[in-house]
Amino acid sequence: MKLITQTLQLVIIASILTGCSKDTLNESSPSILTADNLYKDKAGFDAGINGLYDEARRSRSGSTYGGSTNLMLEPAFIGVDNAYGNYEDAYERVFNSWGANNNASVLHYRYIWSWLYETINAANTIINRAGQPNNLSENDKNMAMAEARFFRAWAYRHLTYLWGDVPLTLEESSGTNIKTDWQRTPVAEVRKAMEADWLFAEQYLPETSPSNPGKVLKGAVQHYLAELYLTTNQNDKARDYALKVTTNGNYRLVTTRYGANATKPGTPFTDLFLDGNANRTAVNTEPLWVIQNELNVAGGEGSNIMRRYWVNRYYSLAVTGTDGKSKNPFAVSADYGGRGIGRLAPTKFALSLYSTNDDRGSDYAWRFSYAINNPAGIPVGRNLGDVIQLDRTSNEKTTNPNWPSTRKWDYVSPIDVTVDRQYNDQIMVRSAETYLILAEAYLKLGNLDLAAGAINALRDRAHADRITAGQVTLDFILDERSRELFSEEERRYTLLRTGKWLERVKLYNKLAAPFVTDRDKLLPIPQNVIDANLTSKMPQNFGY
Repeated sequence: MKLITQTLQLVIIASILTGCSKDTLNESSPSILTADNLYKDKAGFDAGINGLYDEARRSRSGSTYGGSTNLMLEPAFIGVDNAYGNYEDAYERVFNSWGANNNASVLHYRYIWSWLYETINAANTIINRAGQPNNLSENDKNMAMAEARFFRAWAYRHLTYLWGDVPLTLEESSGTNIKTDWQRTPVAEVRKAMEADWLFAEQYLPETSPSNPGKVLKGAVQHYLAELYLTTNQNDKARDYALKVTTNGNYRLVTTRYGANATKPGTPFTDLFLDGNANRTAVNTEPLWVIQNELNVAGGEGSNIMRRYWVNRYYSLAVTGTDGKSKNPFAVSADYGGRGIGRLAPTKFALSLYSTNDDRGSDYAWRFSYAINNPAGIPVGRNLGDVIQLDRTSNEKTTNPNWPSTRKWDYVSPIDVTVDRQYNDQIMVRSAETYLILAEAYLKLGNLDLAAGAINALRDRAHADRITAGQVTLDFILDERSRELFSEEERRYTLLRTGKWLERVKLYNKLAAPFVTDRDKLLPIPQNVIDANLTSKMPQNFGY
């Protein structure tokens, strides 16, 4: 599913700007792409669905379409117990310092809100048009609606975690139903709509998709349903849906070496994140959803900025020679993950969570040192190839190149090792996280032995010591999630869902702890959204 960005932008615009339809203009324009002339046959619906995949891919891209600006879902990753903003601009400062920095005028909040509602309206358009007379077979109609409903619920998942009560719309926007009196729908009602969408999607999405590795699978829907049921305290349903994934052989954990570097030093866990290893076609059974990216596609390309944000600025690290003078001995290199700008980083707490034998905390998973590779920057008394260990004992601080970074997002372009963006396919959801959802469900149901068993499935793969039932607590599960899913999971959502966000930020995030308050559990509704609601006042979140 290598998507052509320019075409998909037109598809998305066609889904949104239905004011140019024949209902409004009474005019046929077959040469212009509109929802009316797009959604007539399978090819048209496929194009619209591909547009939704492109929208979802933007979660790991820049906040402006195709740009290298702020990581779209940055609020989900930092300002939490295990991650903070290292090289901060005004946006990272929000999640390090909170207070007045977190306000309704933050531009990026507008981008996120607009992107998610753009995704919802594109999905609503497909759902509406699939239900009208067209040339789709019954199977194709159900598949189109299933994928669209998956993405609609997925977008509302982000909205509810970030803002709480949000307007719920299940209708296609057109020139005749534009509203200026939106009301914020209670979270419980929005989640009922999400449940209905995902239950429908579960019926029709495939368990596997060998010919199209980018397709969302049934297991991804079951995973999100399990998480949703935990959120709504339907713990037996959460258990049952998690078991649908963890007992399905199609989604079994990867426990042996595979793929691109299988014969080189490494671990089964770290193989998951190597370029070329993400898709199920690479003998990788763990993914439930893999986003597809591509370099140098005619007309556009899919890409993201995860490496840009998570790999530290090792090339700016100064090392002092025996003469007392400092030089920068590290050049941007494929061996070091490419060029990162280190915006996001682990807290000291995150680094402290691993035992010495845990593969997830090893040098294959993290950059703890660099070997001097820049002949022009060798400090006096040092040699090419000398290994310089990074500091991992201090507390987290900003503008710090001397700090470890995750290797999950390592990537370099075959054309230019300094390029900002990356084009490798990436796992969005994998069954390892479902095991942790299962463990949480078992904990809440009082089945501690079974909870320990679910956790030990991951610890066995990582060669970490097994745990007993007596060690299972909610905090242990949250620690295990960090060990397994650091920088992959939307950590803010997990902590909010479990009621642990404020407590753990204050305990473990040394920068944010003095400033964060209960108010910051929800972000402020963007001011432009409130201002645009001309005929009905939209209430702001508490404290803003």
